[in-house]
Amino acid sequence: MKKRLSKQQSVCITLLWVALCYIVLTSTPRIDGPVIVTLLMSAAFVFIPVYKSLKNKKQ
Repeated sequence: MKKRLSKQQSVCITLLWVALCYIVLTSTPRIDGPVIVTLLMSAAFVFIPVYKSLKNKKQ
């Protein structure tokens, strides 16, 4: 049985993801298709579990 994420953990994970995206976007010389696709996939990997965890807590 998996333990649900707390609100503090969800906020921390989200802020770390934003910081990583900022680093990637500022360090790349050109923002093209693969960079955008990678960022979208990483957003899905981060926000789907966070959303499910928060949704289950409300029920």
